[in-house]
Amino acid sequence: MTFKAEYIWIDGTAPTAKLRSKTKIITGAPAGLDALPIWGFDGSSTNQAEGHSSDCVLKPVFTCPDPIRGGDDILVLCEVLDTDMQPHPSNTRAALAEVAEKFAAQEPIFGIEQEYTFFDGSRPLGFPEGGFPAPQGGYYCGVGADEIFGREIVEAHLDNCLTAGLGISGINAEVMPGQWEFQVGPLAPLEVSDQLWVARWLLYRTAEDFGVSATLDPKPVKGDWNGAGAHTNFSTKAMREGYDAIVTACESLGEGSKPLDHVKNYGAGIDERLTGLHETAPWDKYSYGVSDRGASVRIPWQVEKDGKGYIEDRRPNANVDPYVVTRLLVDTCCSALEKAGQV
Repeated sequence: MTFKAEYIWIDGTAPTAKLRSKTKIITGAPAGLDALPIWGFDGSSTNQAEGHSSDCVLKPVFTCPDPIRGGDDILVLCEVLDTDMQPHPSNTRAALAEVAEKFAAQEPIFGIEQEYTFFDGSRPLGFPEGGFPAPQGGYYCGVGADEIFGREIVEAHLDNCLTAGLGISGINAEVMPGQWEFQVGPLAPLEVSDQLWVARWLLYRTAEDFGVSATLDPKPVKGDWNGAGAHTNFSTKAMREGYDAIVTACESLGEGSKPLDHVKNYGAGIDERLTGLHETAPWDKYSYGVSDRGASVRIPWQVEKDGKGYIEDRRPNANVDPYVVTRLLVDTCCSALEKAGQV
């Protein structure tokens, strides 16, 4: 027998990488991840190699059922290697793997809120041609054809993610027409990042069937409209057990050069979204607070009440690389907790 394996990878496009994929026909019964073959591609066509030495290697790192094709077909997320089997410079997963292993004993977990916007041609879904809809406000978690646009695509995407076995924990309509969100997690750093990339691929692929495109542009419409983020919820074992560790994590993110070290890696165009307006903090000022959606990092009110839980970094853009944002949060916060003896 044969089955189809859709090999998916992240390319070298700058400043924001794109997803690529191609289909491999595999003979034999479907097997586990370790049995899947490595493959290759033309890196000169993906901004990952020069034409005179263009071969790059695809190494499978995560697999799940293919909800689009069904049957025994699978999706295969890959990391990119050079032909010497070392991580390609565009491979941000390898660096996360090292940090995640280093701090594994602290049991870091994440939940990432992926916002995105549907476009019909050159305008957001729900925007009238040559004009603007009513001001934002009623669209958030709204209902009705006058306020909600693209729900059939969102539901199809959710079903596809669940069929694939991804750790999707919810969906909701966002503040701007045609803008939505899905959440992945809580999961460990590598798992949440792998699954978010696959969920993004499924988002694009699902919308494709409806003749609509989805974008992770952090500011898809200029002016008085909310941008699109990837709010990142984070905790360690110590944070889930006590409030002192919550404060230590928040303080660590504001120390020295850390605010800029994070923000400059939280997605291209972040200064257009983090303006201090539209439920954001200014990109160049760090703050944290309880129940404060205008802070860089929010401590949910329930966390303060319970004296334990998690924090929400509200700065990452919708177009952030999850391998990068999880690595930075684990490295900064876990290092501080270790130093403080709060592990």
